[in-house]
Amino acid sequence: MSEVTALTGEPSKYDRLIAAAQAETPAVTLIVHPCDETSLRGALEAAEIGLIKPILVGPKAKIRSVAAEHRLDIADREIVDAPHSHAAAAKAVALVREGKGELLMKGSLHTDELMHAVAASATGLRTDRRISHVFVMDVPGHPETLFITDAAINIFPDLEAKRDIVQNAIDLWVTIGLGEPRVAIVSAVETVTAKIPSTIEAAALCKMADRGQITGGLLDGPLAFDNAIDPEAARIKGIRSPVAGHAQIIVVPDLEAGNMLAKNLTFLSHADAAGIVLGARVPIVLTSRADSIRTRLASCAVAALYAARRRATQVAAV
Repeated sequence: MSEVTALTGEPSKYDRLIAAAQAETPAVTLIVHPCDETSLRGALEAAEIGLIKPILVGPKAKIRSVAAEHRLDIADREIVDAPHSHAAAAKAVALVREGKGELLMKGSLHTDELMHAVAASATGLRTDRRISHVFVMDVPGHPETLFITDAAINIFPDLEAKRDIVQNAIDLWVTIGLGEPRVAIVSAVETVTAKIPSTIEAAALCKMADRGQITGGLLDGPLAFDNAIDPEAARIKGIRSPVAGHAQIIVVPDLEAGNMLAKNLTFLSHADAAGIVLGARVPIVLTSRADSIRTRLASCAVAALYAARRRATQVAAV
């Protein structure tokens, strides 16, 4: 039971996502180099509550040693041997290409090392869509789940990359069953000005949505962060739109802005920030050693739910 549930008697936003994922068939998940207690325990806990079916990819002897040291039961878990982290990333990606996994989950290796294998042109998991990251945030006092993108992968995305970043986030929101999202393209101000290029890109993205180049969500921008999420701030500024004051997806100008926003919410507002990478052939769960257990489970839940709903759509199409 989460702290929120214990205090209020009501399930938190993360609890609802976890419950929804538990109702689906667990996704076969390749755990890449789970060679420390945190990453191995996180994968096993997600498996224990029915979110994923893990396959451990990495040096078999080291994984077994970590499990024994920390009294983690992996007797019934499949292990695919790989000599080191680089080989584990390459092997896990190859298994996905062979149809043997629906999710990737980062273990105790650097994010760059995993993403290098994912993004490799000939052997990776690229699609026509730009790869991007979404923080799925549970902010205390805020009534809805909040997506922030991209705060981890694309440093200074151009307009075409931002189109994919927006579409990836919308697709995730819709696919996991949250409805039609309200998407705010944020900048420092809510007016279009040549002095701040991100305001021009925000306006262009909204026009792209008008012309069907972005689908599935309601877009508005540029909006400043306050009038994107606070109805009173939007009212005072005289901004009238379905999105202003009620945004559910926050699209930031660049990684620096997004990373600072997400960390401000985490450390000042005590928000939880689950993370998922989209745009590759399969969702990728990125977790940090600093993540709480609930955040790790939420990251798995969002990815597993996304994979399950995509699986159901593909079966229906056949």
